[in-house]
Amino acid sequence: QVQLVESGGGLVQAGGSLRLSCAVSGTTFRLANLGWYRQAPGKQREMVATITPTFFTNYADSVKGRFTISRVSALNTVYLQMNSLKPEDTAVYYCNLDDARDYWGQGTQVTVSS
Repeated sequence: QVQLVESGGGLVQAGGSLRLSCAVSGTTFRLANLGWYRQAPGKQREMVATITPTFFTNYADSVKGRFTISRVSALNTVYLQMNSLKPEDTAVYYCNLDDARDYWGQGTQVTVSS
């Protein structure tokens, strides 16, 4: 059974930083595409960042230069380092794993105050 457990969300002031973590179990972590998505109130879920098994990364234009996605196979964990946070980054952030099927975590709330 594949499980994704996110942590690290919270309340931060604009300009601050947070690091999200997603611990993965139940699948071959090193072979999976991984990603972070977010959903703000009243909006559709959107891609924030993705990382392939070969460490190729892709970012939404709105977070380029501020967010960094990384993965550590020894820990079966994917991270999202978020710097220079803005109020518009406020959303529930979800971890995603794609190994030919899609799996999602439960989400973690990130709130950025102005």
